[in-house]
Amino acid sequence: MNPKKETFITITGADRFMGIEALRPNQTLKLVKDIDNNYDDESIKVIGESGATYGYVANSVYSVARGSHSAGYIYETFEKEVDCKVLFVTNDIAIAQIL
Repeated sequence: MNPKKETFITITGADRFMGIEALRPNQTLKLVKDIDNNYDDESIKVIGESGATYGYVANSVYSVARGSHSAGYIYETFEKEVDCKVLFVTNDIAIAQIL
């Protein structure tokens, strides 16, 4: 990943964890590779400071918002985890920037 290029991701699945209302602009979260996920080899969890899961980085053409990247796109750009900053939140997704 080019460090000068801004990379945006879609956070999805918040409704299955802490709820979309737990995500807020300017919040810093960690993206952590979910190596134990049996359904997606490129799965990336979105977790908070306490270790609570907020959702996942979207990895489907149906869930990745236009202008953002999928988990598969960013998976090999970091070793185990990387920080991101939430930019804005909608009804069911959030857009974040990788830091």
